[in-house]
Amino acid sequence: MSNNEGATMDVELTPEQKLAEERRILSEGTYRDRADVSVHLNRNVKFLERGIAASETHYIHRALRTVLALRKRLQPEALAEIIAAYASPSNQKKVSDCLGSILEALGQRPAANSAAKVCEPEVCMYFGLLAQLFLLDAKAYERGAQLSNVLVATVSSTQRRTLDSVASRVFFYYSRFFEVVGRLSDARASLLNALQTATLSSMKETKAMLLTLLLRNYMHYKLYDQAERLAAKTSFPAEAPNNVLARYLYYMGRIEAVQLNYSQAQMHLLEATRKAPSNATTAGFQQTVHKIYVIVELLMGNIPERSIFRVPILKKPLQPYFELTQAVRVGDLAQFQDVVGRYQERFLQDQVLVLVQRLRHNVIKAGIRSISVAYSRISLRDICIKLHLDSEEDAEYIVAKAIRDGVIDATIDHEKGYVKSAEIHNVYATSEPQHAFDRRITFCLNLYNESVKSMRYPGGDHRKELAYADEAIKREREYAQELENEDFDDDVDGDAMDQDL
Repeated sequence: MSNNEGATMDVELTPEQKLAEERRILSEGTYRDRADVSVHLNRNVKFLERGIAASETHYIHRALRTVLALRKRLQPEALAEIIAAYASPSNQKKVSDCLGSILEALGQRPAANSAAKVCEPEVCMYFGLLAQLFLLDAKAYERGAQLSNVLVATVSSTQRRTLDSVASRVFFYYSRFFEVVGRLSDARASLLNALQTATLSSMKETKAMLLTLLLRNYMHYKLYDQAERLAAKTSFPAEAPNNVLARYLYYMGRIEAVQLNYSQAQMHLLEATRKAPSNATTAGFQQTVHKIYVIVELLMGNIPERSIFRVPILKKPLQPYFELTQAVRVGDLAQFQDVVGRYQERFLQDQVLVLVQRLRHNVIKAGIRSISVAYSRISLRDICIKLHLDSEEDAEYIVAKAIRDGVIDATIDHEKGYVKSAEIHNVYATSEPQHAFDRRITFCLNLYNESVKSMRYPGGDHRKELAYADEAIKREREYAQELENEDFDDDVDGDAMDQDL
């Protein structure tokens, strides 16, 4: 091949031709993604229809399990295409209106389809859920809030248990849209009405989600008394998923901490950390829960374990709380005030500044406890100097309160102005070890009971298949018996014919 021929084959494209080629490649790739998304959507819809027909939530959960994977590749054109396949004139009016609202929110026009299928309310809510995710990722919050209103109205008018799993997710993003646009209080009435409907309809997953969303709604506006009354008058379903249960326990722990119920708050927060998986996906939730858990531990007079602050995903976010723990542990009031002053903005951002300010008394109590252990007798003047208090009267009042609360075992000599500590008793001679073992045994038994409850058992479909198999075997046996009888009758007829001949 000559050089001229080679030059004619290596043709360089112009900028316009390169741009056109890139658009062609992009359009082909988009088409492949769109076709792939359509295949997954059709498969999930079949799972939903199968679950509705058999009243088995397992198939519905299987369809919802791929929502997050579809969310990354979701395209409004693909969703509009499959909605057109279910826009049948035989649909219920509320379902048809809901499908039209979904297409309008996505900016798509309804396409005519003569072979459209009838759309079940569960399938319609599934399309609405995907549309909510698309609008949330596209930051179209106002359109998402309007669409969510339509979806919630449709769910409220349709009381079907097979709608439970899809409806709970629809309500979650409904509340999320109103929170983002700054109108979370507007969603409270709808959530309360939906909670009443879900309770009467035995929609356990939706009820659990609504309780969690209402607690978040009240906490957003610092209505802790109303949140506590709601939790006291309702029961959280035991069948709720772990992610919803973990959020509910976190909100309850935060409410109990504000209401000064530190023991209940510690129990709820500890359960929340155990229910949530420890991975990169839930790192933000783990950090948020551990921040308030550390403060509740300090408010109870306990010192959190150092291993909590060494976890990689918690080490950096919990650095201010680690320094706070050190100040409380040594009982240094000056160090405590320095830490609060340096990280005040961080504590305010984490919404724990009110709880942190309550720790001042705990710091003083920790200092008094360490002083009573180190000194058998110490003057009130020395206590005032060590704790950086203003006067000896303040020191006497604080020590007297610590004695009354059981923080230290000591007596105050008012005439001579000193504090005398009592002898240290053996803790194993008390009932404290027994109570500690009782708490551990109770926790292990509760963990065992929850594990048994959360076990999954196969549905009833396999029984139907076994029944069909038994019927098929029975029919085959009857058919074989009939064939044998026909052969016997043929032999008898043949013998009779031979005799006639």
